[in-house]
Amino acid sequence: MGIIKQGILGGFSGKVGSVVGGTWKGINYMRSLPTSVKNPRSPGQMKQRTKFSIVIELLKPLTPFLRIGFKTYADKKSAFNAAVSYNLNEAVMGEYPDLEIDFTKVLFSRGSLKPAQNAEAIYAEGSLNFSWDDNSGVSNAKETDFAMPLVYNIDKGESVFSTEAGERAEEMASMSIPNDWIGDTVEIYLGFISKDGLLVADSVYLGQQAIA
Repeated sequence: MGIIKQGILGGFSGKVGSVVGGTWKGINYMRSLPTSVKNPRSPGQMKQRTKFSIVIELLKPLTPFLRIGFKTYADKKSAFNAAVSYNLNEAVMGEYPDLEIDFTKVLFSRGSLKPAQNAEAIYAEGSLNFSWDDNSGVSNAKETDFAMPLVYNIDKGESVFSTEAGERAEEMASMSIPNDWIGDTVEIYLGFISKDGLLVADSVYLGQQAIA
């Protein structure tokens, strides 16, 4: 409890709420109590911070793609934040501190459009060649849906992608791979977006390949 020594306008000693009063060499002073934080580095908190850090490191360079890929989930949050939230919960494996991305579970696009069917990608002569079955007419899939391929280089933390690589009915698309990726390992994905841009499909994981 604080004690006022010289009336309401005078100094005081002791504690009043979050303020401590006193005197030093005849000078009245007041200071606030330090804020205490319980378990600022608890195992649970550190695990969540580490998960967040590795997901941000993966997704931040892909912001332009994610703005389209997660646009249908940008409700009261940005498309990027929707992508972070999904992959934070679904695509990180391991126990702290040994946490890592599970690339088989990553989604770079997400939505209700019919996804790619029987898709694959083969590297040859500087390009990744994508192919898929034309499943137009199944559910909401249309011939004019655009392919959205994405290739992520896990050695360099770089990526190449497109949001209009070819139409679903064409059953194929090609993407050039940087020359300095030779010898690196990549993770490969394929999504689709409707021609009017209103519908997006979940990206499909096409596996890991060495660029050689």
